[in-house]
Amino acid sequence: MPSLRALQVFEAAVRHGSFTAAAGDLGITQSAVSRQIADLEAILHTALFVRNGPHLTPTPAGSRLADRLSDPLLQIRSAVRETMTDTDTVVTLSMLPSVAARWFAPRLDRFISSNPLVDLRISASRHLVDFQAEGIDAAIRYGRGDWPGLVARELGREVVRSVCSPAYAERLALREPRDLYRATLLHADIPEDWSDFFAAAKCNDPVPAGPRLGDDGAILQATLDGHGVALGRSRLIEEELKTGRLIALFDIVLPASFSYWFVHPKTESSDGLRAVEAWIVEEFGTGA
Repeated sequence: MPSLRALQVFEAAVRHGSFTAAAGDLGITQSAVSRQIADLEAILHTALFVRNGPHLTPTPAGSRLADRLSDPLLQIRSAVRETMTDTDTVVTLSMLPSVAARWFAPRLDRFISSNPLVDLRISASRHLVDFQAEGIDAAIRYGRGDWPGLVARELGREVVRSVCSPAYAERLALREPRDLYRATLLHADIPEDWSDFFAAAKCNDPVPAGPRLGDDGAILQATLDGHGVALGRSRLIEEELKTGRLIALFDIVLPASFSYWFVHPKTESSDGLRAVEAWIVEEFGTGA
């Protein structure tokens, strides 16, 4: 009897009409598809395809075999998907776009390595999601943890500091806090603002005006592109500081008013959700 893998490869080749397309569907190489088909034809002592350049046409024997395999293989794929759902491996996690891009994305490989069986779906949005209506299992939220009807576990706090690109700091000769009066200050929608920074620096002149971009991701990108100085949240800028794409100006650090929280409804957590929560808690414990 031929192997189930060989039959699966054959069915994909018939369905796509191409060894190349079948290889892409199955995540293997074209040569691997060719070998599986050749082995299958040898076992069955019959040709399964008529080859016309890159195009494949099943022989009468190949067509009969493909017709008989189609439904059983579909049932196998459906059974696997149902089993994965039954074991609660699908987890949908909501977070701010800036957190998704600046904190989670750089850690994606580590998450996959630690949780190979979890099918994680990220929903990036700025609004407070309705967990039940939007099909969200949990969220990373930024606030004070006072969300009624939800379980909120504090992940970690952060600090806020002034940051810019090395080239921008050099070009404007930013040596002390007062030098910022001749810089472009980028304003964000967070409780800590430039008035708090200048007060901590004991600079009493009025705070210079500057563009208010609102979204943390947009502000950080503008800062990376050398358009000004921003008040960066430590959790979102740690990778840029490590790589030297941004530098922290001065020693003035503002404690953030808000914390990061892992939030989910008051229901029994699935195995997948518990695995995601444990990984996120550990990652926050090693960060800024």
